[in-house]
Formats: sequence, C-alpha cells, structure tokens
Amino acid sequence: MKIQAYYTKELAAMYFPNSTTRAATTQLKRWIQRNQELKDALLSANYEASQRIWTPKQVDLLFRYLGEP
Repeated sequence: MKIQAYYTKELAAMYFPNSTTRAATTQLKRWIQRNQELKDALLSANYEASQRIWTPKQVDLLFRYLGEP
C-alpha cells in the first residue's frame, strides 16, 4: 500500500470495505481510541480526532500499528 496523504473516509473504507462511509469512519476512530500505543504515536505526529486529511507520517503509523488494509 502506498504511503501518501489520505482522507479519513478513504482510510476507513480500506479497512472496512463492506461498511458505509459513516460506519467505517466510526469504527476506525474506535480502533484508534482502543489502541493507546497507536493513539500516543498519532498524537506525537500532530493527529487530531477532527482532522479530515491524514499526513503520510500518520498513515505510516496507522499501517504500522494496525497492519495494511
């Protein structure tokens, strides 16, 4: 998977392809909240829960902690 900037809804759809955009986004955010190591790493990369676009660094961290979709 290519490390680049993604919208939250794009990442969520990659991890939950059979869900609606809203449900997939909610589930992705839930996974982040439950994984404290990932959450801490994202916060150190300037992640904000309300952001719509993920930086390549944040995407790399997500893939590293959750695995590639």
